[in-house]
Amino acid sequence: MEPSNEQAIPTLEAAVRGMLARQPSLPLPGRGHTLERWRALAAIAGRDLCLAKVLEAHYDAQAILADLHAPPLPADVLAAIWAAEGPQSTLRFDPSSGTVSGDKPWCSGAGLVDLALVGIQQDGISRLLRIRTGAAGIVLLPGNWHATGMAGIPSGTLRFDNVPAEIVGPADAYLGRPGFWHGGAGIAACWYGAAVILAAPLHRSPRVEGDAQAASLLGQVDMALQSAAALLRELAGRIDAMPSQPHQSDVIRVRSVVERSCVQVLDAVGRALGPGPMCLDAAHARRWSDLTVFIRQSHADRDWAALGRAIHAQEGPWTL
Repeated sequence: MEPSNEQAIPTLEAAVRGMLARQPSLPLPGRGHTLERWRALAAIAGRDLCLAKVLEAHYDAQAILADLHAPPLPADVLAAIWAAEGPQSTLRFDPSSGTVSGDKPWCSGAGLVDLALVGIQQDGISRLLRIRTGAAGIVLLPGNWHATGMAGIPSGTLRFDNVPAEIVGPADAYLGRPGFWHGGAGIAACWYGAAVILAAPLHRSPRVEGDAQAASLLGQVDMALQSAAALLRELAGRIDAMPSQPHQSDVIRVRSVVERSCVQVLDAVGRALGPGPMCLDAAHARRWSDLTVFIRQSHADRDWAALGRAIHAQEGPWTL
């Protein structure tokens, strides 16, 4: 399988493998240390969002396999989660041959990972498949990935032709387990970690002392990030206290608030400091571009609508 970004892969792979050698696993969600897990993800994202994208998926794969009581990943195997659906997804599993054929879009880490947990929708049910990415019959389709943000991570649409696959867990178990939602909140921790680092130039800017506008914008950044952090901490505690519950509305709320906080940080820092950091600081510019793409992994207004409907059905949803 050919990578989509031949120059980026060796550097990213070295960073990923090095991090995994130092931190081969994180505390699993809902086992008493969820906040510790999210803090680790936020720290990785603050370093590099492409690194976080790969590692978060790998750590999520470990959690998924544990939730589904499936064999764990071998120590030297790097895994991805390819579960996004859409019109481009034509992947189908043939139980008689134990193989998959068709196209799967949004395969982040293609050409980098050793194994993928691949979600499919077929005959009205969802399945999770375990596939070795080095198997014959997997081709990365050319010319369909043009992102500037998150450009450091190889992604795109893969075509499978009779590739061996192993079913993981019962039908609908991947989406139906509480951990599906717990893992979704972990993505928000990554967004938060990147936003904190993006806010740093404004936080340390000498303009804040004498410029009321810069001070006001830093105040807005603080309100956004502190609110997001408080919700993340609260949700981590709830998940650990009631791990059998999905906490779906709470997760949607946290993801939405963190996403809005990221947008506020991007806007406020740019307004306060102008284009300088985005044009003259390579790491800041890359992180800026990466975060604008990464937060679009949220479902935006659709999530807000789902939250509104859930709250509408509740009695007295707002208490202190």
